[in-house]
Amino acid sequence: MKRIFWSLALLASLGVGLPSHASLFDDDEARRAILDLRQRLEVQKGGLEATQAEIRALAQENAQLRISILDLQSLIEKLQQETSRLTGSKEDLARQLSQTQMQIKDQAQAIQARLNKFEPQKVSLEGVDFMAEPAEIREYENALGVFKKADYAAAVQVFSDFNRHYPSSGYTPAVLYGLGTAQYATRDFKGAMLTFKALSTTTPNYPKVPESELLIASCLIELKDNKGARKSLEDLIKSYPQSEAAQMARERLSKLK
Repeated sequence: MKRIFWSLALLASLGVGLPSHASLFDDDEARRAILDLRQRLEVQKGGLEATQAEIRALAQENAQLRISILDLQSLIEKLQQETSRLTGSKEDLARQLSQTQMQIKDQAQAIQARLNKFEPQKVSLEGVDFMAEPAEIREYENALGVFKKADYAAAVQVFSDFNRHYPSSGYTPAVLYGLGTAQYATRDFKGAMLTFKALSTTTPNYPKVPESELLIASCLIELKDNKGARKSLEDLIKSYPQSEAAQMARERLSKLK
């Protein structure tokens, strides 16, 4: 009877309605009620266990997801660090490349500057273009500088040296004219005539040939060869009639006895 009492109490707690009169219950009804209660409890227990299993599964899945998220965050950090390192390396490489390019450019310019000291350069003189070696250019400019200082004796020497060093130079016509003029200034009239004749023979189209022909006549006058001077002046007028030197030759002819 004690067992039946506790079963009835449990039914009451679960909301199972009880007859208003206890006398209505007998042992069979009590057993059926208890069995029904047990079944319901089993069902609820099974549902609870399923829920607990699902909760455990979700908890495990959540734990794995957290681990995966942590691994992913760690991977992202590593990728960010690697990206930063690669970016820094890229910037370093770009800077090194720029520095190397500048060094190569500077070296190339330095090499070219050294080569320019030896390679021929284009020169334009009296309307004529030609190639000349750097040393050749320097020697001519030095000789011209001496001539412009009116140191004619020294000019004769430096122009003569130039002709000996560069016999086929594009400067030769200018050097011959400078040499003949310096010789005339030092009263070396015979030497001046030979130089001027060499000029007119080798480069008859040189712009200063008419002037050199006029100076040949002047040398002949200084040497008291008026006949030779007259012929020289006449040849000048005939060869270069439109030149200023020809005009001066006409004036000299009118005064030459």
